[in-house]
Amino acid sequence: MAHTRKPPLVTGISPNEGIAWTKVTIRGENLGTGTADLIGLTICGHNCILTAEWMSASKIVCRVGQAKNDKGDIIVTTRSGGKGTSTVSFKLLKPEKIGILDQSAVWVEEMNYYDMRTDRNKGMPPLSLRPANPLGIEIDKGRFPPKELEALFPGMSADFTSENFSAAWYLIENHSTTSFDQLKMAVMHLKKQANKKNEGSLAYVKGGLSTFFEAQDALSAIHQKLEADGTEKVEGSMTQKLENVLNRASNTADTLFQEVLGRKDKADSTRNALNVLQRFKFLFNLPLNIERNIQKGDYDVVINDYEKAKSLFGKTEVQVFKKYYAEVETRVAALRKLLLDKLLETPSTLHDQKRYIRYLSDLHAEGDPAWQCIGAQHKWILQLMHNCKESYVKEQKGHTLLHSPMLDLDTEVRLSSLGHLSRSASLKRGSNNQSSREETWRFKAPQQVAFVEKLTKLVVSQLPNFWKLWISYVNGSLFSETAEKSGQMERSKKNARQRQNDFKTMIQQVMKSLVKLIRGALLPFSLGENELREYGGWEMKSELAGQWLPHVIQTVRLSYESLAALEIPNDMLQIIQVLIFDLRIHCIMITLQHTAEDVKRLAEKEDWVVDNEGLTCLPSQFEQCVVHSLQLLKGVLDCKPGETSVFQHQKIQQDVCQLSVSIMQVFIDCLEQLSTKPDSDVDTTHLSVEVSSPDLFGSIHEDSSLSLERRLLIVLSNCCYLERHTFLNLAEHFEKHGFQGVDKITQVSMDSLKELDQRLFEMYIEMKADPIVGSLEPGIYAGYFDWKDCLVPTGVRNYLKEALVHIIAVHAEVFAISKELVPRVLSRIVEAVAEELSRLMQCVSSFSRNGALQARLEICALRDAVAVFLTSESHSSFKQALEALPQLSSGGDKKLLEELLNTFKSSMQLQLTCFQVASSTMVKT
Repeated sequence: MAHTRKPPLVTGISPNEGIAWTKVTIRGENLGTGTADLIGLTICGHNCILTAEWMSASKIVCRVGQAKNDKGDIIVTTRSGGKGTSTVSFKLLKPEKIGILDQSAVWVEEMNYYDMRTDRNKGMPPLSLRPANPLGIEIDKGRFPPKELEALFPGMSADFTSENFSAAWYLIENHSTTSFDQLKMAVMHLKKQANKKNEGSLAYVKGGLSTFFEAQDALSAIHQKLEADGTEKVEGSMTQKLENVLNRASNTADTLFQEVLGRKDKADSTRNALNVLQRFKFLFNLPLNIERNIQKGDYDVVINDYEKAKSLFGKTEVQVFKKYYAEVETRVAALRKLLLDKLLETPSTLHDQKRYIRYLSDLHAEGDPAWQCIGAQHKWILQLMHNCKESYVKEQKGHTLLHSPMLDLDTEVRLSSLGHLSRSASLKRGSNNQSSREETWRFKAPQQVAFVEKLTKLVVSQLPNFWKLWISYVNGSLFSETAEKSGQMERSKKNARQRQNDFKTMIQQVMKSLVKLIRGALLPFSLGENELREYGGWEMKSELAGQWLPHVIQTVRLSYESLAALEIPNDMLQIIQVLIFDLRIHCIMITLQHTAEDVKRLAEKEDWVVDNEGLTCLPSQFEQCVVHSLQLLKGVLDCKPGETSVFQHQKIQQDVCQLSVSIMQVFIDCLEQLSTKPDSDVDTTHLSVEVSSPDLFGSIHEDSSLSLERRLLIVLSNCCYLERHTFLNLAEHFEKHGFQGVDKITQVSMDSLKELDQRLFEMYIEMKADPIVGSLEPGIYAGYFDWKDCLVPTGVRNYLKEALVHIIAVHAEVFAISKELVPRVLSRIVEAVAEELSRLMQCVSSFSRNGALQARLEICALRDAVAVFLTSESHSSFKQALEALPQLSSGGDKKLLEELLNTFKSSMQLQLTCFQVASSTMVKT
C-alpha cells in the first residue's frame, strides 16, 4: 500500500513517566490528518488507541495502559503515513499503596476510588484502621530489590492488611537493619496493643471510684456528728432539722432532676418509637422504595414488596399501618396505570409485551391486559398499513421518485429491451456499422411497486409477533408455570377460547386490508367504488412495465410463504392466494400487451442491412422480443405450492391465445407497413450489403434511396425466414411455457403471414414482369416485321435479347437480396413471358417458311436460356407456342436452326451464366 504522507515522528511526551492510566500529551510531526487516519498508538508496547484523542497533526492526548515493559517508545501509526518512530521514551512506574496515617500530597478516598480504565466509580470497603507502623519502632527501608522478594515469597505480600501477608517479607523490607533488642520491644508493643482490648470496661469503672468514695465519706461524717450530741433535746431538734433538710433536699432534688427525668421519659418514648420504626421499617419505607424502584425500572422488586406488604398488613386494624398501606396501594395503582400505558404503547417488542402483561397480572390489574394488548397491536398494524399507503400516494402526487435498492431487478443493472435486442441482432449478423457500446439503465421502482414492497415488509415484520402473542395467550405461557400462578394460566386459556372468533376476525381484517391495498395500487378495477376511495387514490397514468409485475408477484409470494410458516390456518391466507392468481393473470395480459406495443415499434428499428441469408435484423429482434417477454413470465406461469395454473380457465386461455395471435399479427402488419413505405419516409443511411455476398452486378448502394422493389424483396426474404424458422421457434417457446392453443396461434399466424407474402410477391412480380411482357409485342413487330414476308433468319432479334437482359437484371436484383428467392421470382417471370409469347404466336394467322423458322428460333432460344426456371405452366406455354408454328420440312432448316441457336448461346454466354444453377434447386410457386 502506497502512503501519501511521511511516517509519524514522536518528539515529546508530557509527563515522561507515571503509573498506569496516567493521562499524557504526545507531540510530534505527521501524527495524522484526523481521527479516522489514526489507526495505531502504543506506549511501552501497550495499545492505547482506545483512549487516544487526536487533537492536531502535532498533538495527541491519551492514557497510558497497563504495560509489561517498564520503559518503551511511543509508536504512532496512521493510514496516510504508516508506522512511525519515536525520539523519546516513557517510563512506567508502579503505584505505591498509601496507608491511612501516611503523608500524601493528594487526598486518598477511603470509600471509593476512580477507575480510569472504564471511567466508572467502583465501591470498595473502608480501609482498615490499623496503624501504618504496627510494631511501634522506627521503620528502616531495606535495599532489597522488589523482584527478588517476589521471587523469594511467591504468592505472598508484605502488606499486613492482605490475606497473604508474610511476616518475614515485612521484616526484611522494613526492619532489615533493626537490632534484636528493638525487635523485643516491638513484641512487647504488640502484646500491649492486644491487652488494651480487655482493659476497656475496667478503665471506665476505675475512673468513677473517686466519686463513690467522696459520697461515702460525707455520709459517715453526718452519722458520727449525730451520735456525739447525745441529748434528747438536741436529738429532737436535730431530728426536726434533719427532716427539714431532707425535705428541702428532696424538693431540690426533684426540681433539679425533673428535667432530667422528663428527658429520660421522652428518650424512652423515642426509643420505643424507634424500636417500632425499626421493627416495621419495611412498611414505613415502602412508598418511597416503590417510587425509587419504579424510576429505576425494577418492577419485579416492587411486585415482590407489594405482595409481602399485602400479606402482612392487608387486613391490619392499626391506624398507622392502615395509613401507610393505603399509600402503598396508591403507588401500586399508579404503577398499574404506568404499566398498562407501556403495554399499549406502540411500537414495542414481544418480550416487553409479555413482561408488562406478567407485571399487570401479578399486580392483579382489572380486566384482561393481554387481550387489551392484542387489540392495540391489531389497530396499530392496520394504522401502519394505511399510513404507508397515504405516504406513497402523496409522494406520487408530488412527483417524488422513490428508489429502493431492494427493487433493482436481477443484478440491479439491465439493458434496455429494444436496445439489447438491436445490439444482439447486429452482433449476430457480424455488422461493422452498428455501435456495440453497452448502455445500462438502473430502473427506479414505480411508487406502486415500492409501496407493495414496503407494505408486505411491514406486515411480515409485525404479524409474527402479533401471532406469537396470541399463541402465548392461548397456551398460558404468558405466566410462569408455578402452582401459584396456575390459576392465572387457566383463566387465560379460558379467555382465549372465548375470544378465538374475535382474533380470527382480526387476522382476516389484516389480510383483507393487505390484499385490498395491493389491489388498489395494482388492480384498481377489481375493487368497488367505495373500496377504491378507501384503498385506492393512485394516479394510474399507465400500466406498470412488464418487468415490475413479476417482481411484485414474487414479493407477494414470499410474504405468503412467511405468513404460512407461522402456521396461520390456510383459510385465513386463502385471500392472498386469490390475489396472487389475479396478479398472475394481470401480469400475463399486460406483458403480452406491452410486447405487442414493443413489436409495433420494431418497424422504427429496421436498418435494412441485409446479411448473407437475405435477412435484416427485424426477424431476430422480433423473436428475441417475444422470447424475452416469455422469460419474464416464466416465474409467473410456474405454480408454487398451493397455486393453480392460470390456464385452467377457458376464458383466460382464449384471451391469452388472442393476445399471442395479436402479437404475431402486429409484426406482420409491421412488415407490410415497411414494404409499402414511401421512399421519403425510409431512412437508408445505414443501407449496406455484406462484403461476403457474391453481388456480381453491383451493390444495393447504387441508389441513394431504397426502391420499393428492393424493400419488397427484403420483406419477402424476411417472411420466408419467419415461416420456416421464427414462427416455429416461437411455437416451441409457447409450448415450453405451458401456453394452451399453440397450434391455433401458429396456424393463424402462418396463414396471415402467407397471405402477406403472396400479396407482396404478386405485387413485385407485377412490377417486374409487366414491363418485360409489354415489350415483347412491340419488339416483335418493330420495323414493320411480318411473319408472312420476312428474310431468312440470321439470328435472334434484339427484342428477345432485351427481354433476357431485363430478366437477368431481375435475377441480379433478387440474387443481391436473397438467393432463395431467385427460383421463385424468375419462375413466375418466365411463366408470364412464356404465356405472352404463346399468346402472340397463337394470334398470328399464318407464317411463311422463313417466318416459322425465325419464330421457332426465338422461342427455342428463350426456352433454352431460362430452362432451369421452367415450370409446368411455362413448359405448357412454350409447347403451345411451338405448336402454333408450322413444322420444319427440310433438314436444312433444322441444321440452320441448330447453328443459329449455338451462335446465340455462344454470343450470350456471359449474360446467361447467371442462369446456370443446379437443376435440383427447389422452385417455389
